[in-house]
Amino acid sequence: MWGVGRGLSRHVGSRQQVTPSVKQVKQLDRVIIRFAGDSGDGMQLTGDRFTQETAAFGNDLVTLPNFPAEIRAPQGTLPGVSSFQVHFADHDILTAGDAPDVLVAMNPAALRANLGDLPKGATIIVDTHDFTARNLTKAGYTANPLDGDVLGEYAVHPVDLTGMTVAAVKEFGLSRKDASRAKNMFALGLLSWMYGRPTETTDAFLTKRFAKVPDIRDANLAAFKAGWNFGETTETFIVRYEVKPAPMPAGTYRNITGNLALSYGLIAGGVQSGLQVFLGSYPIT
Repeated sequence: MWGVGRGLSRHVGSRQQVTPSVKQVKQLDRVIIRFAGDSGDGMQLTGDRFTQETAAFGNDLVTLPNFPAEIRAPQGTLPGVSSFQVHFADHDILTAGDAPDVLVAMNPAALRANLGDLPKGATIIVDTHDFTARNLTKAGYTANPLDGDVLGEYAVHPVDLTGMTVAAVKEFGLSRKDASRAKNMFALGLLSWMYGRPTETTDAFLTKRFAKVPDIRDANLAAFKAGWNFGETTETFIVRYEVKPAPMPAGTYRNITGNLALSYGLIAGGVQSGLQVFLGSYPIT
């Protein structure tokens, strides 16, 4: 896959030609990715969309959504961090994994809350936009962890996801607050590029979900594509990863969550027993 970086230049006659730099493709048999951010950053939606893309590609997968029990914890604090983990592979897997290979952290709190779960050498993609003195303090940092050697054991990629998102959707006339909300789609586009995920399902989902609000629809689509293009063209990421589809018998498969599976089980139990079933549950969990 060709990238549009500085590349190599050579002269042919009187003209200078630029040879694009080559993006390497590395084969992996499995990957664990965790998306983490504030409860309002859309990490559950981001993880769900990456999961749908991965299912469409044909990998075996297991997911682990994790969100705070508080109604809405203070923004930028550790109790307010929400995450979504997806483990996908080219073979049969049975767990969501313990140690993420990749962490996408949208703010200082997300980085601090999840750093202890990462093995040495893990990749960290961090949105630098909210690494302000105020947000660092709220997350319990006394200094910016992106400075110095604090994260020296990891492969850290500081990226201004929010800033690039706002620039990518500027033409749609959204407020800065509304524009920045599409940063999760920028992150999704970048990770979809890194792991060769099919994008058609996300395009169709966003088009349908925001059909009644064209500006929001177009902004999310633009942010998603901008994230993909950033991965393709920047020299920050020179490697793409490929996890081949898992061998599975032909048939129709369902992508299902634990909550939905439990609900189906309760309904089936009620039908087969002939008894009325009542479920009382806490809405957040």
